Amino acid sequence: MTTSETSLAGRHALVTGGSRGIGAAVASRLAGSGARITLLGRDGKALAGVASQLGKDAAFEIVDVTHAEQLVEVIQRIDARQGVDILVNNAGAAKTAPFSRTSLEMWEQMLALNLTASYHGTQAVLPGMLQRNFGRIINIASTAGLTGYAYCAAYCAAKHGVVGLTRSLARELARTGITVNAVCPGFTDTGLVGAAIGNIEATTGRSREQALEALVANNPQRRLVRPEEVAAAVLWLCQEDSASVTGRSLPIDGGELP
Repeated sequence: MTTSETSLAGRHALVTGGSRGIGAAVASRLAGSGARITLLGRDGKALAGVASQLGKDAAFEIVDVTHAEQLVEVIQRIDARQGVDILVNNAGAAKTAPFSRTSLEMWEQMLALNLTASYHGTQAVLPGMLQRNFGRIINIASTAGLTGYAYCAAYCAAKHGVVGLTRSLARELARTGITVNAVCPGFTDTGLVGAAIGNIEATTGRSREQALEALVANNPQRRLVRPEEVAAAVLWLCQEDSASVTGRSLPIDGGELP
C-alpha cells in the first residue's frame, strides 16, 4: 500500500448522512485511506449497501439525527466501544420557499437537521477525543454558509450557524490536538440537487437542461461539483499533516466565491 492508502490506519471515522451522496463518497475515501467507518442514517437498506462496499471493517447504525436523545445515545455507545477519532457531520437537507412563506415548522426543521444535529454529534464525541488528545471534526456546510441565496433563508441561516460553530470551537480546542473545520460545497451532483432541479422544472416550466444551467450559472467552471471532490478535501483535513489547519471553511465551488 502507498502512504495515502494507509494514512488513516488505526483511525475510526463516524459519518452522518452516510447512505448516499457526499456522505457515501466521504466514507469511501476515508476507508480507502485505512480508516474504519461507521455510517449513520435513516435508510437501513442504503446504509447496508454502502457499508458492504467499504469492506468488513465498516458498520452502520440507523438513526434520525434530529432525534437528539437517540443520536447522542448511539454515538456514545459507539465511542465507548471503539472510540471516534474522526467525526464528519454531513447529514443535511435543503427546503426552499420565499421568506414570506417560510413557516416556523420549516425553519425549525432546517436548523434541527443542518445545525443542531452537528451540535449534538460533536458534544457526544468530544469527551473521548479530549481524553485521547486527538480528533478531527469536519462539518459539511455549504457555500450557503458563506453567502446568501434567495428563497432558502432557513437553510442559509443553519449553514451560517455551522460555520460559526466551526470557528468558535476551533479556537476553544486549538491546544488539544483536535481540529475543527468546515467544507463548503457549491451545488453538488447529488440527489439533493437533483430534487432542486426538478423543483425548478416544475415551478418555472424550464427544461432540465435549463434548470441545471440556472444552478451552475454562478460557477465559473459551469458544472456541478462532484461528491468525490468534496470527499478529497475531507480526507486532507483528517490527516496528521493538516494539524495546523483549524477553524477554516473551505469552499469547493469551482471558483464561485471570491
